[in-house]
Amino acid sequence: MKRERISGALPAAEQEERNRKIVKSVYKALRGGGDTAKVEKIVGKELEWWYHGPPHWHHMMKALTGKSTGDCFEFRPRRVKAIGDERVIVEGWEGVGEYWVHVWGLKQGIISQLREYFNTLVTVVVVVRVDEDGGGCKRQEEVSLWRTTSWARARGSLPDLVLAI
Repeated sequence: MKRERISGALPAAEQEERNRKIVKSVYKALRGGGDTAKVEKIVGKELEWWYHGPPHWHHMMKALTGKSTGDCFEFRPRRVKAIGDERVIVEGWEGVGEYWVHVWGLKQGIISQLREYFNTLVTVVVVVRVDEDGGGCKRQEEVSLWRTTSWARARGSLPDLVLAI
């Protein structure tokens, strides 16, 4: 796959790595009570947040807003993947019943969106239009970009969502 450079922007691979580092720094800043000053610098004031999972398990939102208590859930990322120049997916788990996926959206190095999935399996796809005959006859096709680890899929009955970006 050829990576193109957008005028004035970093090459795609460099942008993905930059976004991975930004998102990883959120988890690092939140460890051990949290460095809220650092988090405020990289998370936008108008964060768009969406949650899917058991009620009252909004652990990341509680951490980001400073509403978590000292004994709050501690996120340990196990897999981090940047997709394109605006998305980073982070996956983690801690024993039975504590599996999570975060899909972060970034714009110009600032986190502007969080999709938080708790005890939910996730598949991320991109929908592309394919011109089959060159004459304008197009169909849509889904291309899988990321999928929950097989370990989590083998655990039993968790809801499974498809996120199209």
